[in-house]
Amino acid sequence: MKKSILNFLTLGLVAGTLTSVSAQEIKIEATIDVIGQMKPIPVALDGFTGEGAEVLKFDLYVQGFSFVSPDAAQYLIHGSDTGNLTGSVTDKFAKKVILARSYNGASLRVQAHTFADEIVETILNKKGIGKSRIAFKLQPGGYGAGEIYVADFDGYGTTRITRDNAIVAKPAWVPGKLALYYTSYARNNPDIFFHSLSSGQRRVVAGFSGLNDSASVSPDGSKVAMILSKAGSPNVWVCNADGSNLKRLTTGVEDSSPCWSPDGQWVCFATKIAERRRLAKVPAGGGAVQTLNTAGVANPTEPDWSPDGKWIAFTRQAGNFDICVMPADGSREPAVLVAGENPSWAPNSRTLVFNHGPNGRQTLSVLDVFTKQYKDCSRATGNCSQPAWAR
Repeated sequence: MKKSILNFLTLGLVAGTLTSVSAQEIKIEATIDVIGQMKPIPVALDGFTGEGAEVLKFDLYVQGFSFVSPDAAQYLIHGSDTGNLTGSVTDKFAKKVILARSYNGASLRVQAHTFADEIVETILNKKGIGKSRIAFKLQPGGYGAGEIYVADFDGYGTTRITRDNAIVAKPAWVPGKLALYYTSYARNNPDIFFHSLSSGQRRVVAGFSGLNDSASVSPDGSKVAMILSKAGSPNVWVCNADGSNLKRLTTGVEDSSPCWSPDGQWVCFATKIAERRRLAKVPAGGGAVQTLNTAGVANPTEPDWSPDGKWIAFTRQAGNFDICVMPADGSREPAVLVAGENPSWAPNSRTLVFNHGPNGRQTLSVLDVFTKQYKDCSRATGNCSQPAWAR
């Protein structure tokens, strides 16, 4: 198992440049005024077939591109994937080739992800997400026992991490490391485990009587926020990465789903105040709880703070479940985007992974927040939920 995980997580790639064209003067960075109402960038894709075309279309679509005829396109993406992948991007308006690449080494799939990343960086001046990964829980029977898995962000290369044959929940990545925290009933109690994917070793970080759940790792990896019921009601606690120096941050009647601000100064969470569910934040070192403005959206829960600090995604529970996004500073009301729950931000602060579907048959999907375009991760089969994006 250790060897297969290492092989999965350490794919190599050698890229050779056919033409190095500076596109600095034409790079664009869109100003986002209204979430979910941005027009996608029209591109035409030509010359790619099979797996290469599939990867390019998936990666670009969930980062704000649409595929149109050459006449309607702003950018022409041409290439070949017979053997190694080669490709070029032409800006029709500037009438020049802005990117040309040839790849060798690794697999065709990885080559296509890398080309998509370079397209995104060239046109949007943002790092692509093609080689990023997610963790999630999978319940083969639909309910009950499940396991933690990791995969490429599009669901390819699904790899099993746990073999507990128990209820599992809420995987969370350690930033910049091949390691996870998650909850498992392996010891007949909801305990929080730390699990190194490189060595396969794991240990219990929180195993108190009652609930130990929803671990969330600080951006520098030194702290973990979690929900514990050791003092009675489920509240937000924080500790060192190894479980030491435990400190209680909240005293509400029903707290859940903590997440960190990207500067590590705040922990955002869901709570219940006067029988109404609200989002709130508390200083990571302790202090007064501040509620967040989610006007117009009832029963918010499962918040996740974007890596750039600008946005908070969350789930609305209103009969059905919906994915919502709002500015972290509360300057505008939340926008309801698509049906789903458990949103998790990609490193690009633009794309979310989430799960949706009827009970017992949840599917992972990837959403471009600003255009509302999304695709299902069809290669991740089974009842998949609670995804977490590695950052």
